Formats: sequence, C-alpha cells, structure tokens
Amino acid sequence: MTMIQCISPIDGSVYAERPAMSLEAATEAVARVRKAQKAWARRPLEERVQLVLKGVARINEMSDEVVPELAHMMGRPVRYGGEYKGFNERSNYVAAIAADALAPLVVEASNNFERRIEREPHGVVFVIAPWNYPYMTAINTIAPALMAGNTVVIKHATQTLLVGERMVRAFVEAGVPDDVFINLFLDHQTTSALIAAGNFNFINFTGSVEGGRSIERAAAGTFAGLGLELGGKDPGYVMEDADLDAAVDTLMDGATYNSGQCCCGIERIYVHESLYDAFVEKSVAWVSNYKLGNPLDPETTLGPMANKRFAKVVREQIADAVSKGAKALVDPKLFPADDGGAYIMPQVLVNVDHSMAFMKDETFGPAVGIMKVKGDEEALGLMNDSPYGLTASLWTQDPERAARIGREIETGTVFMNRADYLDPALCWTGVKETGKGGSLSVLGFQNLTRPKSYHLKKVTK
Repeated sequence: MTMIQCISPIDGSVYAERPAMSLEAATEAVARVRKAQKAWARRPLEERVQLVLKGVARINEMSDEVVPELAHMMGRPVRYGGEYKGFNERSNYVAAIAADALAPLVVEASNNFERRIEREPHGVVFVIAPWNYPYMTAINTIAPALMAGNTVVIKHATQTLLVGERMVRAFVEAGVPDDVFINLFLDHQTTSALIAAGNFNFINFTGSVEGGRSIERAAAGTFAGLGLELGGKDPGYVMEDADLDAAVDTLMDGATYNSGQCCCGIERIYVHESLYDAFVEKSVAWVSNYKLGNPLDPETTLGPMANKRFAKVVREQIADAVSKGAKALVDPKLFPADDGGAYIMPQVLVNVDHSMAFMKDETFGPAVGIMKVKGDEEALGLMNDSPYGLTASLWTQDPERAARIGREIETGTVFMNRADYLDPALCWTGVKETGKGGSLSVLGFQNLTRPKSYHLKKVTK
C-alpha cells in the first residue's frame, strides 16, 4: 500500500500520512458523489448557500487545531492566525451574490413566449488544491461550486495533507449531506486516470505550469471544463510620484510574507531612477526586521519554506544571479536560523537583469529583485517580458496613468497602490503560462455552471 506523507518543514519529520486510494476505490467514491448531485441541485439555492456558510463557520470554530496544523505542514507562523480573514471574506461574498449570479437571463416573458437562459451546475467538480494557502485557494471554488448545485471532490496537496479531510469533516458536521463534498487521498497516477476516464465535469487546479499541462493532457477528449491557476512572476512598478513609504511597506510584504510562497506575491520590482536609491535602502531595512524561526514560536515572523527543495530553488536562483553580477543586500548575520534547508533568510537583490533566471523564472520564495528604470515605456517592456501574467502592482498618484499603463500589461489583475490581494468581487484570472479560466465574482459562478436555454411557445386560444 502506498502511503502519502506530509514532511514537516519544522524539523523534517513525518507529520501526517494517509494511504493512497486505489483507482477502483476512488472511482466508486466519485460515482457516489455523482449519484448525490441531482438531489443536492434540487435543494433550494438559499438552503445550499446557508449550508455552505455553516461549513465555513464550523472551520472557524476549529482555529485551535487549524492554525498549528498549518505551521507544522507548511511553515506559516502561528502568530498570523491562519487564513480566516480571506477565507471568510470570499465565502461571504459569493454567498451574497449567488442569487443574482445564478438568476435566469429572461429574454421574453409574454403571452406568446417564455425565452430565458438558466445556469445549470456542471455536475461533479474536482478541486486539486495547493499547499501555499490551502484553505483560501480551495474555498474559491468549493463555496460557489456547492452553492451552484455541483457536488465536489477535493484532492489536496501532499504538503497540506490534512486540509481537505478537515474541510469535508467541517462541512458534513455543519449539515452538508454525505457524498456531496468528499476528500480523496490520491497519487498522481490515480488522479490522472480518474480524470482521463471522464469522472469529472469541471476540474480546478492550482499549482505549477507542468502540473497544469499534465491535467490538460489527462482531460484531453473528456470535454471537461478546466480552470487553471499556474505559475507567476508578478511585477511592481514604482513611479516617480509614488508614496515611497507605502510602496516599500506593501511591496516588501508582498514579496516576503508567507516566506514568499504566494500566487500573487511580488517577485520583481522596477523603480523610477529618481526614487531608486531610497526605495532600495528602505526595502533592505524593512526586510531585515524579520525574525526567522520555528513557526510555532509566537515571536517568529518568518517561518521555513514548506519544503527544503523549494528553498533549494531560491538559493540556486540567488547564487546564479550573484555569479552574473547581482548584489545581495540583506546581511546573513541577521538570520542565524537559516540552516541551508527549509529555513531560508529573506533577500533583496540589485544589479539584476532579465538575463538571470531570478528575474524571469518563478522563485516562490522570500527574495525579490529591484531594477532601476527611466520611465513608463521601459518599465512596461520589462513587466511584459515574462511567460506569466497574474497581477501587476502600479504605484502612482495618477489613476488615469495607471489605467493607461494597465491596459498594456499582459496580466489578469492590475493593482494601483496595493498588491498581493484577492478581491472576491473581481474575477481572479491569469494569462499566458499563468493559466486560464477564472474564479470568484459573478464570472466564477458562470465558470462553474453551464447555460441552458428555454424556448417555450405558449398555446394561445
């Protein structure tokens, strides 16, 4: 029997393990979920919405278990209290708009005809969730999918092995019927086989580009809908009229919070030459204030990366950049806890350029490169010089300028004077190798349902 193990970044020990399901057992489980879907969809929308919100509330009641579990599994310090703010905000917002988002589009309601388009659930939705924000990323799809009348199967990342199990337990305890929402422990081969066999009507995957490609290959010919959020290399651009202190505070937080393991984390920054020196100086000071250590210690502000192999990638990118002329500015003496393994100090690099992997490839760690630019045209060219496109952060006092530049950036979201935030009222989406589809907002409900047209001719006397 194959065991799936979560190795804790705290000390390299096995924190949790579960047996991987066989293909036969997983297929039978998904069949039960499909059988339960029709009855779930027939329930009134408001009833489904309230049951989902009760599930969310039940998870909130588990914070004493959830928060230390996250520290053990993926290294986030307990002082930050889990992911409840975003988790609740997203759940509450989609609940508030569900009725309008799923309302029929009435074309005609006359004595002669009823013509309308209704939104119908796809059926069984498969959520393959990532480890970096294991609750927030999962709820983006789970909440609206269930509200819309789909049933849901979740397979969580090995690094956060217990999250799917805990979410399902909470929802069932809150009253969601058995087999409407289930968790499966699967290896990659069984996951691909389930998809290829056409077991799912919609698949949402958040993870690596290569992972997304493997999902697409497995789903080929099944005609299942796909939502893919993959890699990122999100830029920030600080213009000459920016609020310098606000830009430093937000961009450095966006680059290093959660040990830089954020889908929309800031990985490269372009600063107008007039502010460059001050921005760099303030950024190095900001980052140097972190306390790297055991995430179970309430004094720790920066925990280990989720796995030592992730930290290895960051170190290799930094070393490669330095060998090509980059300069690392944060003093290693400030971070004695950096052990060469999962515990890695934050870093700010200058003298970087786009010949370096550090400025082109996804880093996904607590390190950021800063480049000097002369103006908008140069910054725009550099921001678009990437295979990815999730968000871009613009810093200026001029909204019209930000909008004008934003229209030229190849990205899914344009921020002005903020970064690293997911607004549930807006569609969360990406371009290029960041993926396709979109979650949350009204469009998220549309992606999790299909249109069904009614053309009803009335008999007239």
